[in-house]
Amino acid sequence: MTLSSIKTVPVDITSCGCDDPTLAAKLIPVNVALMRGLELAIAVDETEIVPLERALGRVLAEPATTPQPLPSFDNSAMDGYAVRLDDLSGEGPWQLPVFGRIAAGDAGDLVAPKGQVLRILTGAPVPADIDAVIMQEHVTRAHDSITITKRPALGLNIRRLGEDLAEGAEILPAGVEIGSREACALAAIGAGEVAVKRKLKVAIFCTGSELVAPGAALAPGQIWNSNRFMLLSALDKPWIELRDLGTVPDQPDDLIATLKDAAAGADMVISTGGVSVGDEDHMPRLFREAGGNIHAMRVAMKPGKPVAIGKMNGALYVGLPGNPVSAFVTWHIIGAQILAKRAGLSKTEVTTDIVSAGFDVTRRPGRKEYRPAQIVGRDANGIEIVEVMSPSYSARVALLSAADGLVLIPAEATEASRGEALDFIRFS
Repeated sequence: MTLSSIKTVPVDITSCGCDDPTLAAKLIPVNVALMRGLELAIAVDETEIVPLERALGRVLAEPATTPQPLPSFDNSAMDGYAVRLDDLSGEGPWQLPVFGRIAAGDAGDLVAPKGQVLRILTGAPVPADIDAVIMQEHVTRAHDSITITKRPALGLNIRRLGEDLAEGAEILPAGVEIGSREACALAAIGAGEVAVKRKLKVAIFCTGSELVAPGAALAPGQIWNSNRFMLLSALDKPWIELRDLGTVPDQPDDLIATLKDAAAGADMVISTGGVSVGDEDHMPRLFREAGGNIHAMRVAMKPGKPVAIGKMNGALYVGLPGNPVSAFVTWHIIGAQILAKRAGLSKTEVTTDIVSAGFDVTRRPGRKEYRPAQIVGRDANGIEIVEVMSPSYSARVALLSAADGLVLIPAEATEASRGEALDFIRFS
C-alpha cells in the first residue's frame, strides 16, 4: 500500500509572484505558498529572563545545559541492600548483618564494617565502597540480618554519576515550547530562571458586514461569527500577546484603517474574509494601498484557495478565507506554521500519519485536498482506516467538528481507492 498507487495526471500550476495583482488569477502550490510565508517569518530576537514557574508554555530562547553531571552522585535505583562483592566469598547463600540505613537526602558517608550490609532506599547516595544494590524482594530478612541466595552483578541497581548527562551537556535546544516534560528537564538541572523569547504580538480581526456575535439575534442575511472564536482558541498560547480587533464591516475605509492600526504594533496580523474575488473582497487591494506587499495568494488547495500572505512594515499578514472550514484548514496548514516560526519555535511543520483509505473518490486534479475524515478501524496490518464524511464539505462546520482529522489527497490525483495509503493530519 503506497502513495504511488493513486492515479495521477500531470498538473501545471504556475508559481506566481503575487505582489503583482495582474497575476492573482494563477494558483500556486501549497508548499510554495508556505515556503514564501516561512521566508518572511523572521523569528523575534528579543528575550527576557523569567522564573521557571512563569516560563511554562513559553519559547525557550537559548539551549539549556546542565551545570553538573546528572545524576550528580551515585544513587540507588531500588529499595534494598547495599553490598560489597568481596563480602560474598565462596558459594552462597550468604547471611550478613545489617549495619545501618541510608535514605534519600542523607550524606552518603556511612561505611559498613567488612562483612556487613547497609539498608538503602531509592534515591539514596551509594557509599564509595559499595558494588551493588540488591532489591529487598530478592533477600530474606530475619531480625538484623539478611540472606542472599544469588551473587549480584557489579553495579546492579546503581545509577552512576553522569549516566544521564555529562556536565555541560545540552538537555533542551533553543526553540522548544516549555511544556511539562521540558519544565521537568529544566528543573532537574537547577534552572530557577529561564531565558525565553518575548511574547509574539498578534492582532486579529474578522471582515464581513453579515457577521454578528454568537448569542445575538440574527437579522435576515446575518450569520454568527465562528472564525473569531476559532482564532481565539488557536492563539490562546502563553507565548502570544493577542489583540482582538473584533469584526469589521465590508467598508474599505474601515478595513484599511483597521489594517494600519493592526500592523502598527503587531508582529503578525491575521484576518478572515475578503480575500476571494467577489465584489466585497477588498483585502488584497487594501493591503497594498496600506503599504503592504502580497507575496502569495490563491493557493492550489481545497478548501482554502483564497488565502493571502504578505508583509506590511515589520508585520506579517495572513489573510484567511471567510468560509469557516476554509479558514480553519488554511490556518492549520499554512498560518500556524508561519506563526510558529515568527515566534521562534524550532518545530513548525504539521505532523502527518499514514492511514488506509476506507473510501473511493474520483476528483478533478489541480488542488491538494484536505478532507475531514473519521477513523473507523484498522486494517489487517494494524494501519488505521479513515472514512471521508461527505462528498460536500467546504462549508459544513458540523463535519469539521465531528472529524478526527484531515485526510490529504495529492493535487495531481484523479482518484483514490479503498485500501490506498494517504497522509492524515490528526486533530489534537
